[in-house]
Amino acid sequence: MIQDIDIKLLPEQIEDANVIEQKIRFQIAFDKELPMTWQLLKRSLDARQRIPIYQVKIRVFIGEVPVAEPLLSEAFQHVDQAKECIIIGAGPAGYFAALRLIEKGIKPVIFERGKDVQARRKDLRAIQQEGIVNPDSNYCFGEGGAGTYSDGKLYTRSTKRGDVNRVLKMLVEHGAPSDILADAHPHIGTNKLPVLVSNMRASIEQYGGQVHFNSSVVDLIVKDSKVLGVILANGEEKLADAVILATGHSARDIFYMLQRHGIKMEAKPFALGVRVEHPQPLIDAIQYKQSPRDPILPASSYSLACQIEDKGVFSFCMCPGGLIVPSATAPGEIVVNGMSPSRRDSPYANSGVVVSVNLEDLAPFADAGVFAAMEYQKSVEQEMFRAGDGSQKAPALRLTDFINAKLSSKLPDSSYIPGLFAAPLNTLLPSEIYTRLKRGILEFEKKMKGFLTEEAVVLGTESRTSSPIKIPRDAESLMHPEAMQLFPCGEGAGYAGGIVSAAIDGDNVALAVSRYFEQK
Repeated sequence: MIQDIDIKLLPEQIEDANVIEQKIRFQIAFDKELPMTWQLLKRSLDARQRIPIYQVKIRVFIGEVPVAEPLLSEAFQHVDQAKECIIIGAGPAGYFAALRLIEKGIKPVIFERGKDVQARRKDLRAIQQEGIVNPDSNYCFGEGGAGTYSDGKLYTRSTKRGDVNRVLKMLVEHGAPSDILADAHPHIGTNKLPVLVSNMRASIEQYGGQVHFNSSVVDLIVKDSKVLGVILANGEEKLADAVILATGHSARDIFYMLQRHGIKMEAKPFALGVRVEHPQPLIDAIQYKQSPRDPILPASSYSLACQIEDKGVFSFCMCPGGLIVPSATAPGEIVVNGMSPSRRDSPYANSGVVVSVNLEDLAPFADAGVFAAMEYQKSVEQEMFRAGDGSQKAPALRLTDFINAKLSSKLPDSSYIPGLFAAPLNTLLPSEIYTRLKRGILEFEKKMKGFLTEEAVVLGTESRTSSPIKIPRDAESLMHPEAMQLFPCGEGAGYAGGIVSAAIDGDNVALAVSRYFEQK
């Protein structure tokens, strides 16, 4: 007999097999002589009550032995001599596309502008400690894309777009903890992601795929509206029967290159705002209603949203026990983002707090045409930089001063290594953004008493929430409708918003390429 049951566990019981077995026997009557085993299916922490409780779903096997599922990698084929598909970008979309292509007997050839995950660390140190931005190797560009140095959050609402469990299983096969298969809001951690990304590359190369770093694609080879290949910065030309464009949300040069070829794009709504950092113990006290937090409990998080004059104001990429990092991709701009180690043990909690930017908000940038949203985004990032001293120090205010449009005389401590300087964010941000942020944060305080505190600091600017450009594609073939053999993919093309959704889109596009090859 196989039966799924739901049980509740205290945090100290979540790893106690004896307690779990007792609860199983309480719910299911069966012959004690029969062998019994169980598998954890799902678990989520409910902290809404005075005592936090785990809600757990378990599959119980009575008199039966669980059958192990085959590894996804068992379906991989050796593709050394197979037809080739070029992939531009080695982020989640690019790597998951490559792995699916290998399963389908197609050779992926990946060109990544940045460095491999280990070599990339030197450039991250340079931007953190010296304020030097390498346009090809930074927190957005390089092996694994922006997701490599992030919290590694794997929660997505894009469940209808593809098989989330397949993505999670593939990550586990490449070194992620198996807990991600069961946790309601799984994450990996920035300290573990680099090894996982390296393992994925090893699989791609083991089966005959290629991964080329420091290989910027500067042009496409286009003939009769068909994309035949790419041209690299060193002048090398590479031909293939399909090109997957998976460059991420910050590859502005790629968008300009597509425009030169007359390849259709669209301005796309995105969101822009600030990153707010609190002491983690303060968030724990609010969420768990206990101080200090019981060590057995994870660092607490939050998710907040409201509508201000028909525009969404919401928390974004919340990182409990995390750090704020400089995420500019070019000199002369200030961009901040958050990440967390696997243990989420930093004394800080940070989150983007952003406002939806719709197409009607872009009227001042109408002359930029399809690039209106991107130019809006860029203008705010550059304004933040001009307010500083030419380094990657971030303009900041106490959260209470931000609300009152007051310059802070002293700023709270922060995890942001380049440093902070007090600046009038109320005037550096577009007025419509600041006004809605202010009103939104006041609403957040009503929902989460204690959120609005002088212990919190606000940093500008959180602007790389999603791509400001969408590259259209046919709904069935996933190919660009006017550029044969070009397959827009992932966050940069406007079809994803995180590691899992990008991975799903990469998988879907690879399947579309496989269908296209079968029809040729």
